[in-house]
Amino acid sequence: MRSKRIRAGLSRLSIIVIAGTVLLTGCSTDKYFMVPKSDLSDLNTSVQSQRATLVTMENNATIRQDLYLRHNENATQKVLEAIATQVEKPSCPPVPAQKACPATKNEKGRADRLKGKVVVGEVENFYLAGPGLVYKARIDSGAETSSIDARNITRFERDGNNWVRFDVPMPNTEDFVTLEKEISRRVKVIQSSTDEAERRVVVELQFTIGDHQQVAEFTLANRSNLTYQALVGRNVLRDVMLVDVGKEYATELPESIRTDINGKSK
Repeated sequence: MRSKRIRAGLSRLSIIVIAGTVLLTGCSTDKYFMVPKSDLSDLNTSVQSQRATLVTMENNATIRQDLYLRHNENATQKVLEAIATQVEKPSCPPVPAQKACPATKNEKGRADRLKGKVVVGEVENFYLAGPGLVYKARIDSGAETSSIDARNITRFERDGNNWVRFDVPMPNTEDFVTLEKEISRRVKVIQSSTDEAERRVVVELQFTIGDHQQVAEFTLANRSNLTYQALVGRNVLRDVMLVDVGKEYATELPESIRTDINGKSK
């Protein structure tokens, strides 16, 4: 009888333990699953703001793409127009050191040519345009820059640029002609007779040898103690003339230049 009571007591104790366990488990479950829901209004507001930002970025990207396409179309159109534009060809091919095309004249001088280049001798008649003077010029392939006889060289400024005034001799007379030219540059020249360098002014002059007309740079120097009043150097000869050292006066100026106002040949 006593044994039955003990078993009944254990059964009731087991039930109490099991009930306690269930209660504890339920409390633990509420801790993880019975959490009250938070307010979602802030989250919705953030999502809407992000959507608005994305829409704005998309619109800006579309605008930038349209601007880029229009810019490319304009650039392409300009290139096509430039290609379609017909550029007038110059009346003469470009020549090194030549700044102007030869003037068109019915009369031309005589000059032999080899492979398109003028054949000149060691000495040639040299016509200086402007004052209209004819000098005997030495052709010197050893000189880099051509030179011409000039006296009373005076530098001055005109319209903010450097100019020079100088006198050139008139052949077979003691008279001079005054010229004014803009200075192209200055060079240092060392003479064989001295170790000191001489600074010379360089100007552009137009001249004629035979039937060849050209504009080239000339240094201004007093050549009164030299045989020839003009010297033609490599800056003129290069790609334009060939020198035949066995000849003199291989070219001939036009008749209008060779004949002066008295009808005498120069």
